[in-house]
Amino acid sequence: MKVRATRRRALLAGAVAVTAAAGAGVAVAVASAAAAGCSVVYSVGSQWNSGFTGNVAVTNLGDPLDGWTLTWSYGAGQTVQQAWNASVTQSGAQVTATNASWNRGLGTNATTSFGFNGSWTGSNPAPTSFALNGVACTGATAPTTAPTTAPPTTTPTTAPPTTAPTTAPPTTPPTTTPPTANPVATPTVPPASYPGPGPVTGAVGTHDPTIVKTSGGTYIVAQTGNNIPLSTSTDRTAFRAAGTVFPNGASWTTPYTGGSSNLWAPHISFRNNQYYLYYSASTFGSNRSAIFLATSPTGASGSWTNQGLVIESQTSDNFNAIDPDLFVDDAGRWWLNFGSFWSGLKQVAINPATGKRSDTTIRAIAGRNGGAIEAPTMFKHGNYYYLWVSFDRCCAGADSTYRIMVGRSTSPNGPFVDRNGTAMNSGGGTEVLAGRGSIHGPGHQHVFADTDAEVLTYHYYTDSGASRLGINLIGYDTAGWPFAY
Repeated sequence: MKVRATRRRALLAGAVAVTAAAGAGVAVAVASAAAAGCSVVYSVGSQWNSGFTGNVAVTNLGDPLDGWTLTWSYGAGQTVQQAWNASVTQSGAQVTATNASWNRGLGTNATTSFGFNGSWTGSNPAPTSFALNGVACTGATAPTTAPTTAPPTTTPTTAPPTTAPTTAPPTTPPTTTPPTANPVATPTVPPASYPGPGPVTGAVGTHDPTIVKTSGGTYIVAQTGNNIPLSTSTDRTAFRAAGTVFPNGASWTTPYTGGSSNLWAPHISFRNNQYYLYYSASTFGSNRSAIFLATSPTGASGSWTNQGLVIESQTSDNFNAIDPDLFVDDAGRWWLNFGSFWSGLKQVAINPATGKRSDTTIRAIAGRNGGAIEAPTMFKHGNYYYLWVSFDRCCAGADSTYRIMVGRSTSPNGPFVDRNGTAMNSGGGTEVLAGRGSIHGPGHQHVFADTDAEVLTYHYYTDSGASRLGINLIGYDTAGWPFAY
């Protein structure tokens, strides 16, 4: 029942390396050929100026493994950054990737995969050899052609640099009132089937994305990963890497992370003329967790100030203090929604002057009697406060069963019910998106109002197991229930 609370988040902290060997959008597979130890397929899904997204699939050809480590070296100074479905460290040219908790078992002839975003300069050749638990993977691993010049012109010009661009995000803060979507353009008839994600390019390998839009029109994305990776976009389509929230690390979180720099599920917003970032620190399988607050005048990498602990949970508690979501209601009251597994999702009141708790009350807002529920997101539309949540299993690559659910209430404190009137505190929820075709496990959603529509963002998994940014727009049917289009 605590799979996800045990779950995931080492995800973006680590995942395996994929080397780039081809131009943007070209997957170059490199497979080994013999039958000793392991075989590896290494491909580059996309590549841009100074960056690339890669995927690795490793097959165990030996005895069953209960835990695995894959190692390789880069020959041209490439570095692994944001990653998913494994944890990764790099020392010089040497890269070490280890399993996530849910894919540690690797039977004979079994295959698992992971992916990452990386950086390159000048050229981006594939690794020439891999080793699984110290045993060399057999067969050739050389790419067909390694780029020696800048990527092709088909790559968006706004694709990500490896460091935060000096012009993004803008230093002019937005107003405290979010953009209002045009209600005339909002459809009322849901599509016949779940839509695919809208087009995105560049730095779109992500997990638990949350987005805020600045007054200058730039979108800032914060996401799970080492020291909380940031990315930006000027059009909600082409995204570029923009450094991390804490480039010097966040030492105050290590009592909860076991020393890891992997921080989970941030929520970014703009209030009181500054950016607020709530984020969580924990380890797999434990509800010894904490939610912290940081603030920034610009939202840019390195500009964030630690404001300290907001709420924590102990192993003796029946809740888990991760997955924060700040919401301000129509009366100007601040609420922090949070939670994962255990007894469900919770809510505490926040003092707008401090960003910290204003009392000791913990409210229950949704639960599945110990089942898989997490990632609360609250949004007001019309007369209702909508509580968006994720059900079921995250972070299992293409085997993920995550799905996006919703309920509503006339109060930000609930009770929330689904379309059938079932209380969300009793397992209720109306499905909005689920896996279909090559879209696996959409979840950890965020909702915000843009100038053209209300926007639903989330992550999902590809057939290869890579985690990607999903963006759709939101419509409401004649009964006032949301759908994605």
